[in-house]
Amino acid sequence: MNAPAGAEAGTVGAVPTPDRDVVVVRPRKMLIASWVGAVVTVALFVAIAVVLRNVQTGVYFRFADQVALVLLGLFIAGGLLLFARPRVRADAEGIEVRNVLVTRRLPWSLVLRVAFPDGASWARLDLPDDEYLAVLAIQAVDGRRAVDAITRVRALHARSRSSS
Repeated sequence: MNAPAGAEAGTVGAVPTPDRDVVVVRPRKMLIASWVGAVVTVALFVAIAVVLRNVQTGVYFRFADQVALVLLGLFIAGGLLLFARPRVRADAEGIEVRNVLVTRRLPWSLVLRVAFPDGASWARLDLPDDEYLAVLAIQAVDGRRAVDAITRVRALHARSRSSS
């Protein structure tokens, strides 16, 4: 499945350019779950904020309490949307891994292996000194998409190893 780098989220895309290929990967099921969870959370907090003012609970809820409840729901939804961030962007020079909070760009010379260990939930990059970097964008739950993504990333890695 070929798609441009800015294609719809959840795609595995390869963009040919004169000298190189660019592979962009985002997790599909985590993206969907994050957005659904965020929308449901905001809707739930808004509904609770509206209902609490009109129901006798023994506590007097003011308008400021309702606003605070909605804001709390928005903050929680924002936290859930952080899980929609993971992305991998690989090209001939290296790989950029954007996980939930941190983005790292590594040249292929630092990557010993692109691995997907048996039973693992996501791929990883094996680095020198027994270190590794989790690649949350390539997840086992995405099935065939994950296989396509790991194959393309491994091909770029192998190509960079053979040219150096």
